[in-house]
Amino acid sequence: MRTTSLILFFMALVLAGPGCTKVGPDYQRPELPLEIPSTYQHGRAKLTPPLTLSTRWWALFRDPQLNRLVEDVIRRNLEIKASTEKVKELVAELIIKRADQFPLIRLEGAYERQKRPLIGIVPTKTFTTRTKYYTLALPASYELDLWGRVKRAEEAALARLLEAKESRLTILQGIVAEAVALYFEIKAIAKRLKVARARIKSYEEELAVLEKRYARGLATLLDLTRTRRNLAKAKATLTSLRLELGVAQQELAVLAARYPHTQEPDQQEEIHFFLPTPVPPGLPSELLMQRPDIRRAEARLKALNAMVGVAKASRFPRISLTGSFGYTSNALRRLFEPTSELWGLAAGIVQPIFDAGRLKASQKVAEARYKQGVIDYAKTVLRAFREVEQALLAREELIKKRSQILDYLEQAALAEALAKSRYSRGLGDYLALLEARQRRYEAQEELILVELAIVTNRVALHRALGGAWE
Repeated sequence: MRTTSLILFFMALVLAGPGCTKVGPDYQRPELPLEIPSTYQHGRAKLTPPLTLSTRWWALFRDPQLNRLVEDVIRRNLEIKASTEKVKELVAELIIKRADQFPLIRLEGAYERQKRPLIGIVPTKTFTTRTKYYTLALPASYELDLWGRVKRAEEAALARLLEAKESRLTILQGIVAEAVALYFEIKAIAKRLKVARARIKSYEEELAVLEKRYARGLATLLDLTRTRRNLAKAKATLTSLRLELGVAQQELAVLAARYPHTQEPDQQEEIHFFLPTPVPPGLPSELLMQRPDIRRAEARLKALNAMVGVAKASRFPRISLTGSFGYTSNALRRLFEPTSELWGLAAGIVQPIFDAGRLKASQKVAEARYKQGVIDYAKTVLRAFREVEQALLAREELIKKRSQILDYLEQAALAEALAKSRYSRGLGDYLALLEARQRRYEAQEELILVELAIVTNRVALHRALGGAWE
């Protein structure tokens, strides 16, 4: 009966531990030192229905090949795999910290056989005795978490786990954005290669005609030299584009954890890009708070806040309980008899008296780290708003520039047609035709580059927002 009462008393203390006081501040999201508008400055303010973020933002480009590429990168990328393993590591650490709230119970068994002399029973004679013991016990130990030190440590471990999960999402978003940007860069180079080949073919055909005209005295040597110069320049441009294509393909292959190989571009590539649907007007700024790096910064802040409580609780006394229950006997057959029962229960308290200010300084360190975390959190939020505003501003200007280049291309094509007509009728010189043709090719090149800038800007916008709107 006495043993049962002691065990029940021990268990009551264990169960009472989690309900004890937690010293240190409870987490509250800090106020940011800036005024955040409800919508973005360059987001065309207008009332819109409530929006949510979708992480599959690349689907907006409606490109099945791109979707397959992104899925392959997510599945195979080594940085994403490493971040996944980091999450698993912190899950295990959380289990370790959580286990500190419960008693440690072990099973101990022992067998001891001993021979020792007995001296002094009979003068001048020594006797020996042999003994053996069998022991089976369940020792237990537990620290009463009166000040919430263990509970705060668990809070910190949970926050670090959340930080690792958000860090993985941040890495994933960054890797996916890089892969999508490289995909569009490769497509743009393929389009530019198509224009370059058309330019080379045009110059070669024109050179053949000029050589015949020069042989008959109908063209000047200067016209012939200019065409050869332009052909050589176009071929050099083709070589540079092939190099750019190979480098981009290798980088994309490495992102997908594949050997950095190269391949010929798609010969059927269209000149124009498919441009996704416009950004909805009045995009609410609170969507940005769902960005994984912002959530990661806040999770880190929660962990630092909990560590302040750990440091403060470490300055209070620690109370530990130890107990043991089992059996011991010199005969195995009598091991579990009531007369072989053994038990013990002890309580201990430890209070630092003098540590030269170590524990107080540790608390100040934790508080200073929390304040640094608050600053880092504000910097992360401010940087996120800057990235979104920059992407929206660039989008406005790039769309205007594309419209202007389309007009330029139309006028360049018209000027080339007029120059060709005048030259064929002997009313214009060859230099005017050559210049008009160069302007048309330049306009095609600029259109490809500005459309690439528009789609990569859209990639940057989704990365800045942390996803796509729905």
